[in-house]
Amino acid sequence: MVHTQRVFLWFGIVLILITGLIHVIDAPDSFSDAVYKGWLFYANGAGALVAAYGIYRGHNWGWNLGLLIAVGSLIGYVISRTVGLPYIPAEPDAWLEPLGVASLVAEGLFVVVFIRKQVKKL
Repeated sequence: MVHTQRVFLWFGIVLILITGLIHVIDAPDSFSDAVYKGWLFYANGAGALVAAYGIYRGHNWGWNLGLLIAVGSLIGYVISRTVGLPYIPAEPDAWLEPLGVASLVAEGLFVVVFIRKQVKKL
């Protein structure tokens, strides 16, 4: 494996694990908003572990699952701050919540690494 590929591999693993860890840390508090939100946060963490394993083993499905988790989390963040989620009103004042911003950075960087990895294939 070329050094650059290895760097992308580990960067992708670390970023998706950070995304999952942040959601697992925030999951207990999310149950007070809506039970489904807490479970979705735990599912995010579990999915991130599975994606990291797939990426580590060199499977494309790991990268694709990671992309689904990262983009889904980004979309959920924007929706929760703008129009709100089912049974949860919008939180327009929560855009700069520290865990949320950290998660956005990790998710955004994962998407960049994913795209860069795809471009390198061509």
